[in-house]
Amino acid sequence: MSLRLSIFPLPGAILFPGLQLPLHVFEPRYRELVGSALAKDRLIGMIQPQTSRDGAPLYDVGCVGRIADVEALEDGRYNIVLDGQSRFRVLSELDVKTPFRQVEAELIEDAENQVLSSVERAGFEFEARRFADLQGYSVDWNSVERLDDETLINGVAQIVPFDAASKQALLEAPDLARRCELMIQLMQFFALRDDGDEIVTLQ
Repeated sequence: MSLRLSIFPLPGAILFPGLQLPLHVFEPRYRELVGSALAKDRLIGMIQPQTSRDGAPLYDVGCVGRIADVEALEDGRYNIVLDGQSRFRVLSELDVKTPFRQVEAELIEDAENQVLSSVERAGFEFEARRFADLQGYSVDWNSVERLDDETLINGVAQIVPFDAASKQALLEAPDLARRCELMIQLMQFFALRDDGDEIVTLQ
């Protein structure tokens, strides 16, 4: 099924189904995007542009977010929270007169209730602890252990400080096991030390 989506192209920001993404919206065109969405179906397509240049080509896959919470500020800005609904694939970008971009997209049907093997889960938690220690993050690991596999893997993928291309690869992974495997590889790569001091990043 294809649908028309108004999109918010934002480098470094990805959203997964079942998760939330808070956004502060201040640019006039995206304030208009939020206003339009609130007047219709409250849906916004979150997707990364391939570069930070205005009007840059889009990556192929994004995620539909539904505005769950909204705070309209007096000067026209918004604070919103998006609930991730479904991943989508861009079929074409539409020629529109709105200041915000729109695409024709098809929804990606992900399998429900995906789980990892005990070995995959243990391997991920081991690498995540190592990565968090190297980055100096304070993590409540008891709470992490209680998360289901999808919430854990997708939640970390959404917030981890990787470059845009790496985060996009995580979003495009076809299933949870592949995303988990890629996350482990990326955490190992990012944890490499350059001259014994600096964290290496992918470019």
